[in-house]
Amino acid sequence: MDKRLKQIATRIKNKSLQKKTLEFLENPTVKIEDKTYSGLPLDLAPAGLSRHHSYPGGFVEHVLASTKIALTLCDVVESVYNGKVNRDLVLTGMILHDVFKPLTYEMRENGSYAVTPLGDRIDHLTLITSELIRRGFPLDIVHIVAAHHGGEAGPIYPRTVEALICHLADSADSQLNGEILRAARYLSQRATGIDLPKLTSKEAFEIVNAKVWKGWDGVKHAVEKMEKRRRVRAK
Repeated sequence: MDKRLKQIATRIKNKSLQKKTLEFLENPTVKIEDKTYSGLPLDLAPAGLSRHHSYPGGFVEHVLASTKIALTLCDVVESVYNGKVNRDLVLTGMILHDVFKPLTYEMRENGSYAVTPLGDRIDHLTLITSELIRRGFPLDIVHIVAAHHGGEAGPIYPRTVEALICHLADSADSQLNGEILRAARYLSQRATGIDLPKLTSKEAFEIVNAKVWKGWDGVKHAVEKMEKRRRVRAK
């Protein structure tokens, strides 16, 4: 198990819920008929095919970032609005909301990602919702996961404060990452004519920051350094 995911899970105070969550992270599989499906390792998997976190390690990055956003929203609800939030539900929801995406992705020989035969027949949201029920998770957790896309993009609107927080945190981080990746690819193409494949978030922020501080020459220099690093790693 990725130690960063474990560290988040161990912050769940309810021991029964913590145990269930850790067991899920240790065994993120689903059985349909007589076949058990397991996907890409969580620490190597992307969290999307193209829109956001579409690179190795993107899944864990998305969980870490969206959890931090969700906990900040918990602070806002409690300290500013005098509301109440069950943080155990929020932590569990953020850890598990996309945990079956790696089951629906596979890596091609050229390093790009594609949808698996399982993912071609059933989406990750339906998979995780049904598996949470099968594994005996509380209804509030099932609702958080089922509603994390929001009612317009998912099957149901968030109906609890915890579900709303998780939905907003997921959406915020997805948009942040997706926009940074798009901006960096545009800047790279504009400055050098190079479309960098499999751009990571760290590389994207490096390019964007280079443009802010050093202009187009900075972008060109940053892209050249990235290409050199990639060539060295490929040897």
